[in-house]
Amino acid sequence: MLEEISNRIRENLEVKDRIREEGLKISREIVRECRTASFALHGKDFEKASNSIETAGKALKKLEARFEGHADIYHAGFVEHAQQEYSEVSVLYSLLKDEGKMLSLPSPDELGVEYTAYLNGLGDVVGELRRHILDLIRGEAFEKAEVFLGIMENIHATLMDFDYPDAITGGLRRKTDVSRSLIEKTRGDVVNAIQQQKLELSMKSLESRL
Repeated sequence: MLEEISNRIRENLEVKDRIREEGLKISREIVRECRTASFALHGKDFEKASNSIETAGKALKKLEARFEGHADIYHAGFVEHAQQEYSEVSVLYSLLKDEGKMLSLPSPDELGVEYTAYLNGLGDVVGELRRHILDLIRGEAFEKAEVFLGIMENIHATLMDFDYPDAITGGLRRKTDVSRSLIEKTRGDVVNAIQQQKLELSMKSLESRL
C-alpha cells in the first residue's frame, strides 16, 4: 500500500518537475525577447521592438497555459518575473512610440498579466525613462526631456497609492523608493542641462555684441 502511494506521489512530482523545467525555459525566452525589445526601443527601432514584444506575448500565453492546474509552480516567482518584464517593455513601447502621450497605455488586463506584476513593471519603466531622458539631453531635446520627466513623476505618484505589505505587492515598495531616487537624479540632470544651455546662449549673445 505504501509503495503504491509513493509511486503515485512520485509520478505527480515528476510531472511537476517536467512542467517547471519547461516553464523556466519559456520564461527565459520571454525575458530575452523583452530585453531585445528594450534595446530596440532605445535605438528607435520600433518595428523590431514590436516583433519581440509580440513574440514575448505569445510565449507568455503558452507559459500560462502550461501551468494550468499547477498553481503552486505558477506562483513560484519566475512567471511573475516574466510578466513584469513584459509589462515594462509594453508600457515603454507605448510611451516612446507615442512620444510621451499616455492615452493608450496597455492595461494589465489587456496584457494578460497579474496586477502586482504590472505595477512592478511600471516601477522598472522609470529607470528606462531615465535612460531615454539622458539620450534626449545629449540631443538637446530639453522640452521632450521635461515631458518624460513628468511621466516618471506620474508613475511614481501612482505607485505611491499602493501602500500595501510586500507580501501582497511583491516588493513594490522598494521599487517605489528606487523610482523616487531616479526621479531626483533625473530632475537634477534636466535642470543642469537647461541652465548650461542658457549659459551658453548668453555667452554667444555677449560675444556677438562685442
